[in-house]
Formats: sequence, structure tokens, C-alpha cells
Amino acid sequence: MELLASLLDLIIHLDLHLAEVVRAHGSLIYVVLFAIVFAETGLVVMPFLPGDSMLFIAGSLAAVAAPGDMNVHIVVATLIIAGFAGNMVNYFVGRYFGKRLFVNPEARFFKPQTLEKTHEFYEKWGGIAVIMARFAPFLRTFIPFVAGMGEMGRRKFTLYSAIGSVLWVASLVYLGYVFGNVPWIKKNIGILAISIVVLSLLPIVYGVAKAHFDKRRLVVKS
Repeated sequence: MELLASLLDLIIHLDLHLAEVVRAHGSLIYVVLFAIVFAETGLVVMPFLPGDSMLFIAGSLAAVAAPGDMNVHIVVATLIIAGFAGNMVNYFVGRYFGKRLFVNPEARFFKPQTLEKTHEFYEKWGGIAVIMARFAPFLRTFIPFVAGMGEMGRRKFTLYSAIGSVLWVASLVYLGYVFGNVPWIKKNIGILAISIVVLSLLPIVYGVAKAHFDKRRLVVKS
């Protein structure tokens, strides 16, 4: 419960936490933002770190930061590199472990057949999945790892990972830069941060619910 409370506080007051870093350390904010985005996208055990809301708030802070402390274009470039690098690390870690986990045909969970199906999926739909996952919490952490395990082509993954990183970072940071300091938005930035997270999670919730009800319908029909 304490971890959940701390995470909720971080998301709600993310603007205050980042603003404190800017005031105290100026350009060190680039290192902090890089580390958070890299960890969230590159370490499969870190899906709970702030993503979408942090990019928006970073853009809003860049709009009012003192000259030399925070430049929005440097923020965008830094986070595109962080997101892309994180994805690539996650991909290669998944590729490394995939070859070692899915070797036993008699295994209960890690069957080679499952890996083959995953590979087929990523060869056909992987580009769309990699790009769209950028805008969904948790998925942007796990998709690169699974793509690596499924041995999605390196060039293909690299290309779509780069495209996804640019679209994700640029859209949210520049939106924050333009709209983040509108009086009403600035006053309700905590609520907005939670709303961004909730909206990002809706496609995942919809997908899980749809799969559940489709499965129930099949059971009833049979």
C-alpha cells in the first residue's frame, strides 16, 4: 500500500517534483528525464514508472523554465534517444532469454511452438504493435521484450521503434509545451496527469474485457 501511495503521489505531483529538480539543479533535469524514460522502456521490471503524463508535464515546465535550465527541443531530443535506447535494450534482452527459455518441447509454459507463433505475429503485425504500444502504459515496457523473444527482425524493430519514439515523445512534450500552462490546466495538472494515465490504459482494459467476453460466448455456444 505504501508503494502504491508513493507512486500515486509521484504521478499527481509530478509537476512539483520535476519543478524542484529544475530549480535546484537546472540542466540536470535532462539526466533525470532520460533515466526515467530509459528505465520505463528498457527494463521489463519498471512498467510502473510515469510515462505519458511525465512527457506532458516536462513540456509544460520547459515553457516557463529560465533560459539555460530547460529547452523544449533538447527535452524532445533527449527523450527520443532515451525511449529508443530503452526499446533496443529491452528487445535484445528478450531475444537473449527467448532462445534459452523456449527450448524444451515438453515445457508447460515455454513451448517452442508458442515462440514460433509469437514470431509469426511480429513478422506480420509487429510494426503496428511496436508503434501503438508507445502510447500504452505497461505495453510499451513489455512489447519490446516480447518482440525480442519472438525474434522480430532487427531492422524492422529498429525502424518502427524509432518511429514510435519520435511520435510518442514529440506529440506529448510539445502538447505540454503549448497547452500545459493554460491557467485551468495548470491549476488541475494533478487531475490531468491521472486522466492521461487512465486514457492510456483504456485500450488495454477494452482488449482484456473483449477477450474475456468473447471467451465466455464461445463457452456458452459450445
